[in-house]
Amino acid sequence: MKRNPWIAWVFLGPALVILGVFTFYPIFCGIALAFTEFSLLRHTAEGQLVPPRFAGFGNFWRLWVDPYFWKALINSLLYLAVVPVIQLASIALAVLVDKPFRGRNFFRTAFYIPVITSVVVIGITWRWVFRSDGLANFLLGLVGIPPIQFLTSPDTALLSIMFVTLWQGLGYYMILYLAGLQTIPVELEEAAVLDGAGPREVFWHITIPMLKPTVALCSIISCISALKVFGEIFVMTPQGGPNQSTLTMVYYIYLKAFEDFDIGYSAAIALVLAGVVGVISWINVRYFKDGGLNSYG
Repeated sequence: MKRNPWIAWVFLGPALVILGVFTFYPIFCGIALAFTEFSLLRHTAEGQLVPPRFAGFGNFWRLWVDPYFWKALINSLLYLAVVPVIQLASIALAVLVDKPFRGRNFFRTAFYIPVITSVVVIGITWRWVFRSDGLANFLLGLVGIPPIQFLTSPDTALLSIMFVTLWQGLGYYMILYLAGLQTIPVELEEAAVLDGAGPREVFWHITIPMLKPTVALCSIISCISALKVFGEIFVMTPQGGPNQSTLTMVYYIYLKAFEDFDIGYSAAIALVLAGVVGVISWINVRYFKDGGLNSYG
């Protein structure tokens, strides 16, 4: 029976059109704008918007000498520190809720609720918790610890928001690791136990190596999420926090595009961020491709 290739294109057509209009076209426009001088505040004498003017690598030279850009880049890279913590914590949590016990489904649901909660609601809630007279300092006061300026001190603002990101994303990665645990053959663990292996040996020599594909996926996703964090910072520490301590790449893009209306410059920052994300993702892929977790075996 002869197959008609046009049938496949008929089904793929609507999706390709949507991707082309709302994904690929904006990407190519953003790349082009990164090499232009374009501001929404510049108008001609007749009141018309001045069109983009080719500026070569001018925007990237501005980045090189822009201290706020370097501050945002460093903060974004520092934010990656949450990745190994959230991976280890979510693996441990997945192992715990994988075992049968009374109320297991309740705990699985409870840990996942923050994932489906609006980031605005989460930001407002934790901003209240971290206030000088908020719940966190109240609990610290019960054990004799003086109040901590969680969101108003440059030393603790970024760490506080990183904690919120960890708390919110824990349930998401727990579900992914839980799905990975379900794919591990029970026979392997039973055989190891019969050979005299204890729970620790089973975990390090069977569970972790078998979770390698899931770890690779979660590592890439969490790195990308850490580099593009925005909502928590926007709600909890407006304008990048005290002394720009929470100014990240995405938040700086927002400030330049929607407050300064410097579209060309913000597009250049976005292009650099895309490059950083690409490099971090490539490092993750190469690490796991070369046997990143085999050392446990």
